[in-house]
Amino acid sequence: MVAAAAGVSRATVSRVVNGSTSVTPEIVEAVNAAIADLDYVPNRMARSLASRRTDVIALIVPESTSTVFADPFFAPVVRGVARTLADTDYTLNLLIASESRPDKTRRYLLGGNVDGALVVSHHVDDHSYVGLGDQLPIVYGGRPLNPELAASYHVDVDNVASARTATEHLVGLGRRRIAMIAGRQDMPAGVDRLDGWRQALEAAGLDADQAPVEFGDFSQLSGSQAMERLLGRASGAPSSDGVPIDAVFAANDQMAAGAIQVLQARGIAVPDEVAVVGFDDDSFAASFTPALTTIHQPAAELGAAMADVLVRRIAGEDPPRRTLIPTRLIRRASA
Repeated sequence: MVAAAAGVSRATVSRVVNGSTSVTPEIVEAVNAAIADLDYVPNRMARSLASRRTDVIALIVPESTSTVFADPFFAPVVRGVARTLADTDYTLNLLIASESRPDKTRRYLLGGNVDGALVVSHHVDDHSYVGLGDQLPIVYGGRPLNPELAASYHVDVDNVASARTATEHLVGLGRRRIAMIAGRQDMPAGVDRLDGWRQALEAAGLDADQAPVEFGDFSQLSGSQAMERLLGRASGAPSSDGVPIDAVFAANDQMAAGAIQVLQARGIAVPDEVAVVGFDDDSFAASFTPALTTIHQPAAELGAAMADVLVRRIAGEDPPRRTLIPTRLIRRASA
């Protein structure tokens, strides 16, 4: 009807509606006048059926709802993704997925609902995405630990090198009894940051095998519990005041904050007796007392890069399978 009213072909109407620059201004004016007269509105569902495109991208977080809204890492990732998609036709859908129903996630992803997916905070036993890479463009935040996903596209920071930097800073302060509060070992950040800590200790001539390490789940409470366990250890060479360690590297700022709370409750001065370094540079880092020395992980930039790689993949391009975002040490009062 629009084409007939404007005296042009349906293909020309389609080009005008989609903003093509190959149509003359006079024809654009005629088509737009016909659209206005007929109150025409493009039907997204019909266009999707014709083009086999949905113009929708899913951001999938395989975590509990309480974790997603409590962890300050996720909000800047979402902002970064949204910033990249703002100048495109894509709409962003947030999906908080549970591995208790991996079939539900797979059905959604393969049901023609999205053009591609971003997966952040995944675990080694996440099976929802295995085998999907050939059917749907997917980009991961962090290298997948699952060997079946080893060839996947992902955006990450160099967690090993960054953890080395954090630990080397503590070594440079003269600390020799450097403990670690490591994160979950079913997640790439947990595995790689523990590896970087060990590498730095070995490079400094310290016995990484004998250095104390406790594990948390990246929450503040787990950092407090891990710190309690570290202080309760009977082994290690205690200082003159009986504290078995003189520094702690925590795998994220939330656990570092929890560790400091325990140290303060015990009357152990930070950083004079025990220096603490975290990772992420999130809202816990600058607002905590003392302010946390930490590794700055640009979460918004990571999200933006993930979205950029995915949009390029959907467009048929072949971006690098691995994109690394640089980090840096932020020195504050805790170390």
